[in-house]
Amino acid sequence: MHEISLAEGVLQLIEAAARQQEFSKVTTVWLEIGQLAGVEAEAMRFCFDAVTRGSVAEGAQLEIVATPGSGWCIPCSANVTISEVFAACPHCGAYPLQVTGGTELRVKELEVA
Repeated sequence: MHEISLAEGVLQLIEAAARQQEFSKVTTVWLEIGQLAGVEAEAMRFCFDAVTRGSVAEGAQLEIVATPGSGWCIPCSANVTISEVFAACPHCGAYPLQVTGGTELRVKELEVA
């Protein structure tokens, strides 16, 4: 389960922001996860809860914002929505598509007290 290392990375970002902006408690974290990022949302919630114990984010609510996958089809010059990395173009059926979005994992927003 790689979500534990991802949750630890998110916590490091939160703690760095807490030091820089001088806040002591995070109540809500909005995490943007792309559909093609290979991250299981429920596993991420579990791991986030585990790694934040004893930190500024302990007990924080984790809000996950899912973003769709997108790709560029070279043969038909179209931006398309995709749900798999190796998907065919929904317009012309061509392979491969160049993935252009949906692979991100980022802290979108923090609510602090």
